[in-house]
Amino acid sequence: MTLHAPYDPDNIFARILRGEIPSVKVWEDDHVLAFMDVFPQSEGHVLIVSRTSSARTLLDVEPDVLARLTAATQRTARAVVKALRPDGFQIMQFNGEAGGQTVFHLHFHIVPRWADRPLKGHGHAPMAEPATLRGLADRIAAAIE
Repeated sequence: MTLHAPYDPDNIFARILRGEIPSVKVWEDDHVLAFMDVFPQSEGHVLIVSRTSSARTLLDVEPDVLARLTAATQRTARAVVKALRPDGFQIMQFNGEAGGQTVFHLHFHIVPRWADRPLKGHGHAPMAEPATLRGLADRIAAAIE
């Protein structure tokens, strides 16, 4: 998909937001949903999406929505670090198919990193077990401040 295609209201994240597809939620409010990536690149990989915007990319998003998403990403990253004690972490955000985007609903990735563990490729990691994701989500949620 190009950077300029219309928003698809049936993309997987829109369907998760509508409750049509289950997700393993870390936390949510009226504006943001933080949930576990089912194809995690690393243990504790969390996704942050807007509940209120139909932006596909960073270029489409409303400034107030971007501010909320950024604050939510920072808040969640702090909890990931507190709960899982990684050696580092990455914040990733992809735009357009050529830029690595696979779901065309603006989202941010929080990917914990450990020096002795290889990172799985974006879109190439195996599907995680729901019970494993739930346990990680609960640990991260308990660390939210």
